Amino acid sequence: MSGVELPVPAPAITPDTKPFWDATKAGKLMLPRCLKCGFVIWYPRQFCPECGHDAVEWFEASGRGSIYSFTSVRRGEGAYRETPLYVLAFVELEEGPRVLTNIIDCDPAQLQMGQPVSAVFCDAGDEAALLRFRPLTTDKQP
Repeated sequence: MSGVELPVPAPAITPDTKPFWDATKAGKLMLPRCLKCGFVIWYPRQFCPECGHDAVEWFEASGRGSIYSFTSVRRGEGAYRETPLYVLAFVELEEGPRVLTNIIDCDPAQLQMGQPVSAVFCDAGDEAALLRFRPLTTDKQP
């Protein structure tokens, strides 16, 4: 399975999420972090959901994580309606947050919870790329 088989809808970009989407277009994973408590925030926003502080800083994340949970979807909805089998997963980033995403370039039958993955950015138009992940193999560690 490859990322090319999945739809790549353009995301809704808001002022709060623009730094995240700008970074994806450049192939980087930028995340906000609370300046008061250090909590790494997902989904990007300009306040901390942990302590309520309203000042955050953006930092470049590693783009590495592990599969926390996943499922193989056989019948999608909306833009995914005509898509053959694909993997929907929660990936726990090394920095802490869990993101809902797709796992691409994989055999779904070979995936396991806890398996290491790395970020892939799939072009979604002029302003952004979608964050997806692919399994790491021992010979392809970043």
